[in-house]
Amino acid sequence: MTAPFKEWTVLPHGKLTRINDRIVTVVGDLKMPLLELPRRMTVVRLKSGDLVVFSAIALREADMAELEAFGRPAFLVVPSLRHRLDAPGYAGRYPGITVVAPRAGVEKIGEVVRVDTSAPDFGDPTVRYAEIAGDSALEVDGDDGLTLIVNDLIGDIHGEHGLGGWLLRVMGFAGDEPHVPGPVKLVLGKHKSEVAQHFRRWAERDDLRRIIVSHGDTIEGDPRGALRKLASSIE
Repeated sequence: MTAPFKEWTVLPHGKLTRINDRIVTVVGDLKMPLLELPRRMTVVRLKSGDLVVFSAIALREADMAELEAFGRPAFLVVPSLRHRLDAPGYAGRYPGITVVAPRAGVEKIGEVVRVDTSAPDFGDPTVRYAEIAGDSALEVDGDDGLTLIVNDLIGDIHGEHGLGGWLLRVMGFAGDEPHVPGPVKLVLGKHKSEVAQHFRRWAERDDLRRIIVSHGDTIEGDPRGALRKLASSIE
């Protein structure tokens, strides 16, 4: 696990991409031993105009200006102890931001950035935070349906190649279809049934439009069916 940056540190990343009128994302590259891992930040605009930043990535100044034009960063969700890399930079850049972290990760996350809450009130009933087996997720109701934003529980990397790509496939972060990555399965333990229940509950939503993941492509082709398969794979 890469050590969190103490200062604003920009690594390679793409451009901000609009998902709908409330959600933007950006994908960056994280160099790790033997592989490069794509990572995604997702930002949700609340009805107030404030932003919820999920799994933060430090961006170039021009892109940060574009983000700030979209809204005011008011909440920072550090979705798990493995996603602390840029959290200190955001907390330093936006001193008034509310830092959200899952209860199971508060101690480790708190070593690098203050944690304000594990039960955030966004002031907007259409955006809901969920802690699932020590990881985090957001449910966002929009005009185009329900968007789920999940962290490490689902991997959907495509176009991988070389030794790094092989390792990502072996670990279950990459493949022909979405997977619960192998390392995640190992740490779930007795929580597998809890995760499966969440997947099946989400799959019951007729209006489920997409699933945005931290590592991989957005799942838009039959996301309900994907969730049902994922639930069966961990039981």
